[in-house]
Amino acid sequence: MVDSRFYKNNGPFSLAKVAEICGATLEDATKSDVEIKDLATLNSAEEGDICFFFDKKKKAKGAEIKATACVTTKELAEFVAPGVVKLIADNPHDGFVKLNYALYSEILPEPEIKSTAVIAVSAQIGEGCFIGDYVVIGENVKIGANCIIEPNVVIGHDCVIGDNCRIGAGANVMHCLMGNNCYIYGGARIGWDGFGFTTVAGVHKRIPQLGRVIIGNDVEIGANSCIDRGALDDTVIRDGCRIDDLVMLAHNNTLGRGCILVSQTGIAGSCEFGDYVVCGGQVGVADHLNIGSGVQIGAQSGIMRDIEPGSVVMGYPAVPIKDFMRQVSYIQKAVKK
Repeated sequence: MVDSRFYKNNGPFSLAKVAEICGATLEDATKSDVEIKDLATLNSAEEGDICFFFDKKKKAKGAEIKATACVTTKELAEFVAPGVVKLIADNPHDGFVKLNYALYSEILPEPEIKSTAVIAVSAQIGEGCFIGDYVVIGENVKIGANCIIEPNVVIGHDCVIGDNCRIGAGANVMHCLMGNNCYIYGGARIGWDGFGFTTVAGVHKRIPQLGRVIIGNDVEIGANSCIDRGALDDTVIRDGCRIDDLVMLAHNNTLGRGCILVSQTGIAGSCEFGDYVVCGGQVGVADHLNIGSGVQIGAQSGIMRDIEPGSVVMGYPAVPIKDFMRQVSYIQKAVKK
């Protein structure tokens, strides 16, 4: 059961409404008025709940379902426990996401500017914003409408934040121009100095970092991730990118549309990513590389050279996925000899 202290439950929903939301067909139309109150997993679902059953590897679990209703596929319906109302969908996983959005909503603050916030006189705050306790907003900052700036956020001078953005507690945003509908999670650090040094007479001297961070629309940057500003050219994150927690994106990098960087990925400076590149967890990418559109990089891989569009690679150093699997197979056979 979802804890209503943290999330608002918009139910109950009739099964007819659930079927409409999920794009499913109610197997027994006489059950259309039956109500469900919560969404639950196969293991925890009880009377009044609905669950989703779409993993072919868990056929045996179907007989153990105790929920009032279950959204499943035509193929798996026969494995659902007797007495459970079945809703048949071509893609139950998509239905799960849609019902999740419809049934639950986050409890968000009402528009307000807390008295403890420190806001420069020259800053512009759009309508409908929430500015939390101890927020610091610098000179000439522009924040669009309906934004949520959570407690202890610092936004540096002259930054621009678009409409409907959310910046999580304790995050810092500097030297940044941000589009609409972005979510910067708590503790993220956006726009700080890139790691640029030169050695003069045996002493490491910092090279001034004079670029910006440009963030497009509908971008999410996870908790405690770090996005360095450019040295001269900007660091650019284009529309629709999803960056997980604890990711490091160095100066002058460019991400194309819809890229996904999973936790603990580190991208060295001046790399150019195409659209819809996916990096698994703990991927490392050397500097000044071109990663083509549609590339998929397996977890813990090390990228040392350019990658052609559409490639799927893995390993350290990364090689095409089929070559990686052959390497693993060869080593396993060699060890057994």
